[in-house]
Amino acid sequence: MERHLDSGIVYTVHYRVTRFKDGEQSGAYGSLEFEAPPEEEFIPYTSLTEEICIEWCKNQLGEEQVTSIDEKLDELIAEKLAPTKAKGMPWS
Repeated sequence: MERHLDSGIVYTVHYRVTRFKDGEQSGAYGSLEFEAPPEEEFIPYTSLTEEICIEWCKNQLGEEQVTSIDEKLDELIAEKLAPTKAKGMPWS
């Protein structure tokens, strides 16, 4: 997270999502910008938890985008477990 030292207000959250299945993994990452919250919703930096920050990210991304990320991670793992593509040259 990135925050203002004078106020403790978080203005950027960098997130990473990792999915594991059958010995394989896939991941996604990104950054989200946040505006200062109304005073009554402000949570001091030292009181923030992982759960609160995950909720912030999911709310900012929206349900459709969260679902899209989950589906893409599942697709990436499925491709690793049962490949449909390959790289290389037949002479090497």
